[in-house]
Amino acid sequence: MINKKKDIRALTKAQLQDFFVANGDKSFRGSQVYEWLWNKGAHSFEAMTNISKATREMLDENFVINHIRVDRMQRSSDGTIKNAVKLHDQLTVESVLIPTATRTTACVSSQVGCSLDCQFCATARLKRMRNLNPDEIYDQVVAIDNESRLYFDRPLSNIVFMGMGEPLMNYKNVMKAVEKITSPEGLGMSPKRITISTSGVPKIIKKLADDETKIKLAVSLHAATDEVRTKIMPFNETFPLKDLRESLEYWYSKTKSRITYEYIVWKDINDTRKDAEALVRFCNYVPCKVNLIEYNPIDDGNFQQASAKATDMYQQILERNGITVTVRRSRGKDIDAACGQLANKSA
Repeated sequence: MINKKKDIRALTKAQLQDFFVANGDKSFRGSQVYEWLWNKGAHSFEAMTNISKATREMLDENFVINHIRVDRMQRSSDGTIKNAVKLHDQLTVESVLIPTATRTTACVSSQVGCSLDCQFCATARLKRMRNLNPDEIYDQVVAIDNESRLYFDRPLSNIVFMGMGEPLMNYKNVMKAVEKITSPEGLGMSPKRITISTSGVPKIIKKLADDETKIKLAVSLHAATDEVRTKIMPFNETFPLKDLRESLEYWYSKTKSRITYEYIVWKDINDTRKDAEALVRFCNYVPCKVNLIEYNPIDDGNFQQASAKATDMYQQILERNGITVTVRRSRGKDIDAACGQLANKSA
């Protein structure tokens, strides 16, 4: 029978301390190893240089570190970097570094494939293979932080869960990763610099509010009537706008944190004044802002970017009703790193 070693990063600090005490060592040794794993990002026991060779060998006999590996890095003409990340079981996800003049943002994945079925997204066409573990999410952030320091001479400033997968369908592991990312024993980032983007899972949005996290919330909305939204995002039949609206009202009542709606305007799908006015009504329920996003094609022609006139119409109607709106241009399209394109060419 094969004795499969346990991934050491699945252990808490207390469990690591107990392991060392049980093996005749001092508990502080567990704290040292924990620091190497999370604060220093060690990918091997050999790298833990202030620990004796015998102890490192003992760790190697009992545990593994199932770290990710950046299998392929692509750089866009606009500076965006896309990583094809190989996991320990040889599955692949993608993550993106998005630089601006003042900050660098990591767009990270939470699932291999996706649990949902948005018709306009390349990732949604992949079968969901599994959820990512907390350390696999954490490692994506560490890799991008290293690239930010190397290529842009500054540490990573923001994180968005807008990569592959629906983060709220992997809630437990995502929140464990956030805990490590924000911990002084991890990366020490402020939770206010982290945004979870969801297509809308009402029950988990309420849980997110109840758990009193300080992170920000974005919703991939794209239509404010059930008729249109169900056509482009079929899961809306299970999680209709009424339930989503109620969960967002609950979120705001608990957190007082303004919500961001991500919204693409497509030709002949949601490009009418009636669609824009429905969005205004939805926005009036909870304090929010709207990002009008440029569409990034996934080569099937079913979805096409609406005209500039339609986007301008949306912007004018939203602003006329006192709603903050930003028109966002896509980054990294030439390497399929833009929103909705992940896994389009590399899967």
